Amino acid sequence: MSSFNLHATVLDNYRDFVRSFFTVAEDREARRAQLRAELDAWYARAYGLTRDELRYILDPADVHGPDFPGETFRVLKEKELAKFGEYRTRRLVLEAWDKLPAP
Repeated sequence: MSSFNLHATVLDNYRDFVRSFFTVAEDREARRAQLRAELDAWYARAYGLTRDELRYILDPADVHGPDFPGETFRVLKEKELAKFGEYRTRRLVLEAWDKLPAP
């Protein structure tokens, strides 16, 4: 093996090694978001909220239309729209709500 091939192989291996950390971090971030959503849904149910009240808390415009003047989590919503193309927290919390057993 020439030194050039060795160099390319070492760089490829190092690149794969470094990328593996990003994959772990992304998996960890997604799992944390899922757990937070499940807890949010559970607490909302424990406080006696309805699904529509929870929807209102997460995004008042979702309940009252896009012209509604109030916002609850504007910064979170904008960040997630930019990063994921959706308001991921809202989706995850409502999905977790829907999986909870009926009260």
